[in-house]
Amino acid sequence: MMRRRTTLLTGCTALVLALGATACGAGEPVAAGGGDKALDGKTVSVAGVWSGSEQKNFQKVLDAFTEKTGATTEFVSTGDNVSTVVGSKIEGGNAPDVVMVPQVGVLKQFAEAGWLKPLDKKVQGTVEKNFAEVWRNYGSVDGTLYGLYFKAAHKSTVWYSPEALEQAGVTPPKTYDALLKAGRTVSDSGLAAFSVAGQDGWTLTDWFENVYLSQAGPEKYDALAAHEIKWTDPSVVEALTTLGELFEDERLVSGGRKEALTTDFPGSVEKVFGPEPDAAMVYEGDFVAGVAKDQFGKDIGTDADFFPFPPVGDGEAPVVSGGDAAVVLQDGKNAEAGMALLEYLATPEAAAVWAEAGGFLSPNKELDPGSYGDDVTRATAKSLIDAGDSVRFDMSDQAPAAFGGTQGKGEWKILQDFLRDPSDPEKTAAELEKAAAKAYGN
Repeated sequence: MMRRRTTLLTGCTALVLALGATACGAGEPVAAGGGDKALDGKTVSVAGVWSGSEQKNFQKVLDAFTEKTGATTEFVSTGDNVSTVVGSKIEGGNAPDVVMVPQVGVLKQFAEAGWLKPLDKKVQGTVEKNFAEVWRNYGSVDGTLYGLYFKAAHKSTVWYSPEALEQAGVTPPKTYDALLKAGRTVSDSGLAAFSVAGQDGWTLTDWFENVYLSQAGPEKYDALAAHEIKWTDPSVVEALTTLGELFEDERLVSGGRKEALTTDFPGSVEKVFGPEPDAAMVYEGDFVAGVAKDQFGKDIGTDADFFPFPPVGDGEAPVVSGGDAAVVLQDGKNAEAGMALLEYLATPEAAAVWAEAGGFLSPNKELDPGSYGDDVTRATAKSLIDAGDSVRFDMSDQAPAAFGGTQGKGEWKILQDFLRDPSDPEKTAAELEKAAAKAYGN
């Protein structure tokens, strides 16, 4: 629970003055007004993985919080190894107040280590009103709500240059087999089919998860995510074999596998939407649109568009999601102000700031869809909200960080090795199981 102030401003009164957005009693939102600056002199330190345009746009949200409350904010980018960086800061007595956690497994790890403050009743009430149960479950550990999912991702989208597909004479494919066929036709026209960000191992886990969810089905997906079945299961080998068909075809991957392994995520978007395109398509989440728009000036829906990740074989089209959860650390120097930031982040007002900037989806069902700047993003956000509890969260993000969320280790490293040489799916499955068993402790 958030500790009471030692001044006369206690409990609900303090939070109302801090946010100027919530009434006491029933907890219904009221007009925000100009803010009462009740957190003047407080500094909220925030750590998260974002950099580049994502960090810039999140800073706009933090600036809006400052304008409302008077609190100063400091954002520190952790890079991909958020658990390691945050752990070292806690040990060094320099814990941030708030962490934007990008993996369910890391949130669980932090909670079990006793690092997190449960969200106070005020924040819980806002979350229950504005978020579907699936997002509350992802933010909870053993029934206690610790995390607020501020930013979501729709990770079943394939982004493409409409001009490139038109020149090749192909249309967005409806099946995975048709995707490969269309890719080879694009290659024959002079561009590679896909830009693959193999330098960032998380993109490869996303490729695998979409193939696996569609091919193996949701029950197997849930079982593998919980390590209730082994990674040597035939369903895993089958999915790796399917993915390997794409990776091993040099016509399909821009620069071939070797160049893909030195291409990071922003670079993969540049290969499709930059000034000198090398590829027609890039698979990744909806956040591709933010990079295409902010860094390369693309008009979303005209210069850049997407189609749903197509179903594999007889399976259904996958809907894989991800997200970043805000949590408050026990050891933060301004944990009370940090909790006030989370209450602000739980409002549609906060989500609208980034939605208007672009490159963002919110799981907040109360956010006005008109806040999104284009029809494509609006449609993507709607499909994620409408999917409700049928969405499957990114599998690697549910795993212990040592397996599913650490650069150069576990699933990230093993799938990079698979991209380098996709000839032996059984061997890759065995390596994945060995790493998983160690990380899960079973």
